[in-house]
Amino acid sequence: MSVTPTDPQANGRRVGATYRVQVSPGFDLTATAELADYLAALGVTHLYSAPLLTAAPGSAHGYDVVDHRAVNPALGGEAGRRRLVDALRAAGLGLVVDIVPNHAGVAQPAANPAWWDVLRAGRASTYARWFDIDWDRGRLLLPVLADTPDALDDLKLVDGELRYHEHRFPVADGTGDGSPREVHDRQHYELVSWRRGDAELTYRRFFAVSDLAGLRVEDPEVFDATHAEILRWAAAGEVDGIRVDHPDGLRDPAGYLARLRAAAPDAWLIVEKILEYGEELPDWPVDGTTGYDALAPVGGLFVDGRAEGDLTALDTRLTGAATSWPELIHATKLAAATRLLAAELTRLAALAPEVDRDAARAALAELAACFPVYRGYPPEGARHLAAARAEAGRRRPDLTVALDAVTTRLRDPDDELGRRFPQLTGAVMAKGVEDTAYYRWSRFVALNEVGGSPAHFGAPPEEFHRFAADRLRRWPRSMTTLSTHDTKRGEDVRARLAVLSELPDRWAGQVTAWMRDAPLPDPAFAHLLWQTVVGAWPIERERLHAYVEKAAREAAASTSWSDPDPVFERALHALVDRMYDDPGLRGAITAFAEEITWAGWSNALGQKLVQLAMPGVPDTYQGTELWDNSLVDPDNRRPVDFAVRRELLARLDAGWRPPVDAGGAAKLLVVSRTLRLRRDRPELFTGHRALPARGPAAAHAVCFDTGGALAVATRLPVGLARRGGWGDTTLSLPGNRMTEVFTGRVYAGGRVSLGDLLGTYPVALLAPAEPASAPTEAGEAV
Repeated sequence: MSVTPTDPQANGRRVGATYRVQVSPGFDLTATAELADYLAALGVTHLYSAPLLTAAPGSAHGYDVVDHRAVNPALGGEAGRRRLVDALRAAGLGLVVDIVPNHAGVAQPAANPAWWDVLRAGRASTYARWFDIDWDRGRLLLPVLADTPDALDDLKLVDGELRYHEHRFPVADGTGDGSPREVHDRQHYELVSWRRGDAELTYRRFFAVSDLAGLRVEDPEVFDATHAEILRWAAAGEVDGIRVDHPDGLRDPAGYLARLRAAAPDAWLIVEKILEYGEELPDWPVDGTTGYDALAPVGGLFVDGRAEGDLTALDTRLTGAATSWPELIHATKLAAATRLLAAELTRLAALAPEVDRDAARAALAELAACFPVYRGYPPEGARHLAAARAEAGRRRPDLTVALDAVTTRLRDPDDELGRRFPQLTGAVMAKGVEDTAYYRWSRFVALNEVGGSPAHFGAPPEEFHRFAADRLRRWPRSMTTLSTHDTKRGEDVRARLAVLSELPDRWAGQVTAWMRDAPLPDPAFAHLLWQTVVGAWPIERERLHAYVEKAAREAAASTSWSDPDPVFERALHALVDRMYDDPGLRGAITAFAEEITWAGWSNALGQKLVQLAMPGVPDTYQGTELWDNSLVDPDNRRPVDFAVRRELLARLDAGWRPPVDAGGAAKLLVVSRTLRLRRDRPELFTGHRALPARGPAAAHAVCFDTGGALAVATRLPVGLARRGGWGDTTLSLPGNRMTEVFTGRVYAGGRVSLGDLLGTYPVALLAPAEPASAPTEAGEAV
């Protein structure tokens, strides 16, 4: 089906394509400004920045804002921002900024003036209304102490402040006389063990992070105070787009976004809304999401769904148990609700005094664990709540009375319990699934990704085309992406892992041998680890050590953040060292990785072209214009060598057409030429229509008309090679002459052999030839 949007949003400077830069103290605004000419040459229209407001001292990411009034001095302050804006304008580029309305950084109270004043003055503070604090439960609990009975003995009174090691806390007026313990006992806050944080805190947090306190941006005064600086930039025409972090955490996301849209009517507005597979974005006044919903159907094109049964059987054999995805995520979500988010659960249960407190807690936790999406929104929210109630009742018939009582309350949008419960379900989903189950589910980790579903095994072309057509119709300005700072594995790692779905028997034999010869006490984690290794190999030893420790602790099966198991972690790190120090094992890993690398490159180029050419606004995450083997944050925030990328782009512009194995230059060719075509000829990217290939290998091609240009990508390359290549498979071109932009070859209309079209690269992008085209090679009859 062909779909064309009626009126693409074009307010302000049109955002056509973005490039995400993790602006940080190590790569500040001045360094970012120096990228402007490179990004313009790459073909994007906008730089897409990490948060720029003042963050906690030492913050590497900026999502812990402590002062909304100014640009972070560690990034270069206002002068640095001005340099960036000027450099972008000189290069013909615009700026998209990331904002964080849900929470603020409170790890260092003295760095956050509003939080400091709340600690000093309590409920009487001018800023008490800024934070989502349950003052009725007593003093504000701060989980900073060691978990020992005598921890407060280390408290000191220095310069009119309470000090606990490196932590500083204010003293309320008139309460500073006496011993440190006596002064502490008079404050509006109470310092408690770090272990009490998850269970007893009296303020809403970002997920289970006690250093990030929830903001009440539903209050107009709080909204105005925390958004004034960002909106000043937008009003001055210095910002063309705004990315809203974690709207699911807000009390009233729809109301907040309506207020933000009214305050910035010309901005391209996108939200970090994580949608479950097939879930629709609510009808908000935004241009779309940050693109996770596109990641799964694009990546799924390159996964062979026929391998699902074989890989399921393999995982069952390796782990010794058949694992059900629905049962796994129910268990991890219930644990998140009752342990990591116990403080939030307690606060909700207190809002239902008509129900026994323990029963209310159990019923709310069960509903959150059974909730099928991150958060319910009208009109679908009622359906999701009904599904959760039915499943919770099936699992816990003993809670029928409590479930009925709280569900009745949750159906009322004006009920305080009904307003707060959705804030819990999003956190439960994120902590239970993204941050736990994705590290335990080991069947095929290429699918363990934000916005996807490991249980949805691949996406055939017809499913992708339906998704793309619907996106064009409903959200033509929504972002598309393959990598972000939140993805569990980089796009090229996933592309290589997709090859395993074409080689289930080969993989089964190899991983079985490795797990037998180099065992780990946790076989499920071992299976996940070996997949990650072959997907990212070669990878520096220290990076893999950091990854396995984080991944194992997130899984919380054999070790955890709160209770690390030194015996297991020693075994884990010993296994990693053996991968490098044992010549036989290292050789086997290298040989297997090399065996699948060529097909991984094909998948990587294919999914990149599809993402860049499909409906939406494509984002390129920093550094991913070359091959990228990044793993989970902080690995994906590593410094990027832009000098190498500049040099390679210059060589491409001088006429070099690199082979696929030339250090990622072929990917840079695909990225730059596709982005430039979108920028220079946007009229060619206004539609989406599937194009059928004809012939014996037609199933290995995904082809579509973008509204004037034609995108062609190879899928399932191992299977294609097994059948001897494209053979007589062809694609019908329109009657006009077309130029393949990666090779410069010109094709007349009619049927073209895919073997010819894809003879140099496994992807092709054809555009109507222009009279002033560059010199070309001979193609099919011109």
